[in-house]
Amino acid sequence: MRERYTVADLHAAIEELETQQAEEGQQLKQQFRLTYESVKPINLIKSTFREAAESTDLKNNILSTTFGLATGFVSKTAFVGLSSNPMKKLLGNALLFGVTNVIAKNPKIGIFLLDGILKIIRKKPNQVDAVVNQLEKEENLFI
Repeated sequence: MRERYTVADLHAAIEELETQQAEEGQQLKQQFRLTYESVKPINLIKSTFREAAESTDLKNNILSTTFGLATGFVSKTAFVGLSSNPMKKLLGNALLFGVTNVIAKNPKIGIFLLDGILKIIRKKPNQVDAVVNQLEKEENLFI
């Protein structure tokens, strides 16, 4: 059988539903404001930069590329020097591009080369041969 409701029960249920509707309406308005603020262009840009600054992959890629460019530039400068020969400059640019790409993709090679150069610079002339031999042995490990 059907349950019977009194008028007072119905009014109480209506008031309860109206209160619930008002609370949900306030929550919906608050969520709309938050969503509106988050999709503003300036906030999208801020969040993108914040995520980029926190990304370790991006930092490593920037560092590798910068190291590669620096190594490539030094290689080109060492190869070309003050030459005005266009062919030598063209080869220097190719060397710059190649070294930059290799070092950027595999920074361990660059670190290995830099470490070897620094070891040679720090050693006395009679110790250079020993360092070069040691580096050649280490280089065979990479091959």
